[in-house]
Amino acid sequence: MQKYNVQRHSAAVELDKILKLLAEQTASEDASEQALALEPAVSTDEVRRRLQETDDAFVLMAKFGSPSFSGLKNVANPLRRAQAGGVLNLVDFLRIAGVLRTMRAISDWRRKSEGMKTTLDWRFESVVPNKYLEEKINAVVVSEEEVADSASPELASIRRRIRAASSRVREQLDKMIRSAAYQKYLQDPIVTMRGGRYVVPVKAECRGEIPGLVHDTSSSGATVFVEPMGVVEANNEIRVLQSRESAEIERILAELSAEAGGFADLIIESYHAAVGLDLIFAKGQLAYKMKASMPKVNDTGRILLNQARHPLIDPKQVVPMNIELGTTFDTLVITGPNTGGKTVTLKTLGLLTLMAMCGLMLPVGDNSEISVFHQVLADIGDEQSIEQSLSTFSAHMTNIIQIIEQADERSLILLDELGAGTDPVEGAALAMAILEALRERHARVAATTHYAELKAYALQTAGVENGSCEFDVATLRPTYRLLIGVPGRSNAFAISSRLGLNQGIVDRARELVSGEDRRFEDVVQNLEQSRQKLEAERRQAQEQNAEARRISEEAREYRERLEREAAKEIEQARERAAQLVARTRAQADALLEELEEMKRQGAKSMTAEQRARMKAGIRDMESASDPVSRKEPETYVLPPPLKAGDDVLIFDIDKEGTVVETPAPDDKKVLVQAGIIKTRVPVENLRLLEQKTQNRKARRSGTRNVPKRSDAPVMTEVDVRGEDSIEAVMSVDRAIDSALLSGIHQLTIIHGKGTGVLRTAVQQHLRRHPSVRTYRLGVFGEGESGVTIVELK
Repeated sequence: MQKYNVQRHSAAVELDKILKLLAEQTASEDASEQALALEPAVSTDEVRRRLQETDDAFVLMAKFGSPSFSGLKNVANPLRRAQAGGVLNLVDFLRIAGVLRTMRAISDWRRKSEGMKTTLDWRFESVVPNKYLEEKINAVVVSEEEVADSASPELASIRRRIRAASSRVREQLDKMIRSAAYQKYLQDPIVTMRGGRYVVPVKAECRGEIPGLVHDTSSSGATVFVEPMGVVEANNEIRVLQSRESAEIERILAELSAEAGGFADLIIESYHAAVGLDLIFAKGQLAYKMKASMPKVNDTGRILLNQARHPLIDPKQVVPMNIELGTTFDTLVITGPNTGGKTVTLKTLGLLTLMAMCGLMLPVGDNSEISVFHQVLADIGDEQSIEQSLSTFSAHMTNIIQIIEQADERSLILLDELGAGTDPVEGAALAMAILEALRERHARVAATTHYAELKAYALQTAGVENGSCEFDVATLRPTYRLLIGVPGRSNAFAISSRLGLNQGIVDRARELVSGEDRRFEDVVQNLEQSRQKLEAERRQAQEQNAEARRISEEAREYRERLEREAAKEIEQARERAAQLVARTRAQADALLEELEEMKRQGAKSMTAEQRARMKAGIRDMESASDPVSRKEPETYVLPPPLKAGDDVLIFDIDKEGTVVETPAPDDKKVLVQAGIIKTRVPVENLRLLEQKTQNRKARRSGTRNVPKRSDAPVMTEVDVRGEDSIEAVMSVDRAIDSALLSGIHQLTIIHGKGTGVLRTAVQQHLRRHPSVRTYRLGVFGEGESGVTIVELK
């Protein structure tokens, strides 16, 4: 029995391509290598742990952005050398400082999000920054070739003396080259260096005119570089100081290497933890790009993928499919025409299973489930081998033999074009026997085929289910929809006719098909027609149900809003009434007090002035106790007779309302609704609001006044906090219209976090809005889940 080859079977469903995409999201070389070498876990607990870590990274990235891992480099070798007593060079120190700086940035990033507990906490805690060593390296090493003067007091003193000695030598030589007595002997009036010593270029024929040591000769021999005797001692001093400088630098680097070696184990451990985080956050980034979600995980062999998308197909072209296996059946036989999407379905099933086992989130819809298998065995594609002298059929059978030997109850088996490449009768029989052998081993099997015998086998065998990939004969294009429970048709005759094959040839081919096969194909065709009809009816019923729920929800919200407004108005009326009562009581008490005062003074009757004041006070009380402020009547004639729906103004109380019933010509009063109150108002007390009535009619006829682009207010955000769902949706619509008129393609909707009801209502509306391209929740710095960012078409 051959050992299970993970790489070969994983490559058959293109897992290696997904791992390459994952490696591209990493920032460090080691994390990239780990991504490419990632193998599916076979333990359910391990798979759940991996997926939870990826989900936690995904959530952290959405809320706080992603930490930076760009400075991570493997410095284990130089650290181990330092630990063993070796002396590191400046490049090694710069790399170690870069790693320490990156680890410190990772720890600082995590501190900003400490309020959120995750399964990644232990990994972040394992990343231990070492600011002491980082700062010490930065204080010593300036670049790959330079040590800082401040590395030690001794080094600073030596370099200061070197600069002073060099300055003296240059001054002495500058005087020489500027001297008229020497200029005639010099090739050029410059000071240069040879072998670390200051020299001047002298003409070869004047060599004896300037006493000193010759250090070099030009390639032409016309110039000799002479160190004048006057500066030899100073140059010797510089060389001695440079030697001391090198020794001091060696001592500093040895001391710094010893310190780095003392932290080697902790730095290496922290580095590995940071690389692990880099890989996990790369998984989260890949999930974000794929618009992936977390599936439920089980170990029972149950697979239920809703709206699954193949991650390697262009998102603009991929069609989501529903895939089911291991529920009421353990074997799925997928049929349909060539290029109909059968192989894509097989690869999607195997690839998403392996991705989940690697800890990658899946491009699927909500409530999807995936099972953990010990092995995913696949025979997909043309594996004809010239080297082994194997035909396509032989190559497939060699693979299938190995698969049967390895299959058990924890295996997922994918077989493409089972039984193809040989005699159809024998191939179909062999395919059924293979499926029976695999089912005896309790494996989960998905196989594609063209054989009608396998369709019948699936119909007649418990635990085996037909599936078909839908194909549009009119356009000769697959829809990539997987239909569970419906056998597929090869559509060979229909496709041939559409491609232009002579109709007589097609008709003759139909005659040559056996009667039993024709009847079977007719049954399949009738099933397909019935399915399509039921699918259309179900879709229509779902749309009607959704519309009914929406209308019911809007009615409920409208009723609740009216109830709130009524309660608010009643409360305001109570408050106004209480104020009126208090004010009237105060005025009445003042009048009674005045009467009592008159009695105490013994007045038998009131003077004219007192009576006038008393009457004025009573009139003030009457006026204050009347809550309705009335206007003086004026001469006004209604232009046309009133009718139901007209907007009117109740003149004496300055309140707008709507005519409820068309009055008779001789009616003196009209039934009007003002707010939540219906009342009969005298006709002469009404004023027709003609403009408002015309606007309402225009709205009912489907027209509205749209401002010009130049007049429309520029809105890049709209705040709907405090509004109910209906008001919020109306505000969003107005904001979208304004943005489109202004040429703005991105809009921020501020709905707050709260209970999420307002956010859900707004996003449900955006999902149906024809002008919305995409929308998403805000990220850190934008308002997070309290805002929705909308991209307009």
